[in-house]
Amino acid sequence: MPKGSPLPEFSYSPKRNHRADPGEVIWTWVPFEEDPTQGKDRPVLVLAETNQGVIASQMTSRDRTEDFLPEDKYGRAWLDIGTGSWDDKGRNSEVRLDRLLMIPRGSMRREGGRLDEATFYEVVRMIRRVHGG
Repeated sequence: MPKGSPLPEFSYSPKRNHRADPGEVIWTWVPFEEDPTQGKDRPVLVLAETNQGVIASQMTSRDRTEDFLPEDKYGRAWLDIGTGSWDDKGRNSEVRLDRLLMIPRGSMRREGGRLDEATFYEVVRMIRRVHGG
């Protein structure tokens, strides 16, 4: 999603329908910021639906925050969301708050699980805080 774009309407609505729905963790191709022609398959948290696809935020099982600060050494903002069925090793996960991705419909490789509603809305609250919305 281009920087400065208005934030979408966020709503928690996971469904077991083999489609990417808000509140679900899916696996998809995520381009690198430095070179969008490169990237990797990774989990993302689906946050909202649009006519073009879904808005999502990338996830990681690596601890990106240092000394309990919400930003990593590159100034990227992360939120710890704990563990879930999306990680078969049961590792803690973090969601990136400062970069929202537009994922085209049909780009989902597989469903990974779902966040509980309270955690989903905590992620949304922090995204609004980071993006000033």
